[in-house]
Amino acid sequence: MLIKVEAIVREEKFEEVKDALNQIEVNGITVSQVMGCGAQRGYKEVVRGSEIDIFLQPKIKFEIVVSSEEWEKKVIDTIQKAAFTGDVGDGKIFSYEIRSVMKIRTKETGYDAVQSEFE
Repeated sequence: MLIKVEAIVREEKFEEVKDALNQIEVNGITVSQVMGCGAQRGYKEVVRGSEIDIFLQPKIKFEIVVSSEEWEKKVIDTIQKAAFTGDVGDGKIFSYEIRSVMKIRTKETGYDAVQSEFE
């Protein structure tokens, strides 16, 4: 079974999360800069004397595919610890089963498509 873990975290936590995933030897990470909001719905800021609503906030999205529920738990725990501040807006972690995957270059599918060539 292949599982995709997606984590949306604060921008300032990028290096901490990346380093923590590297420490547990996670390979194959995709990172994107994204914009979003959660329950806090942004915030108000005064710019040149006018109050404006800042609805979407910059975040970092990590995408990792793992090969077992054991690795899923390890990755989720690692991200949660590294991204935690205790304040509203720390982010979310999602995981879900992947139906199929194919490595474009070799046409390998399933686990073979996501494993490292250096194993």
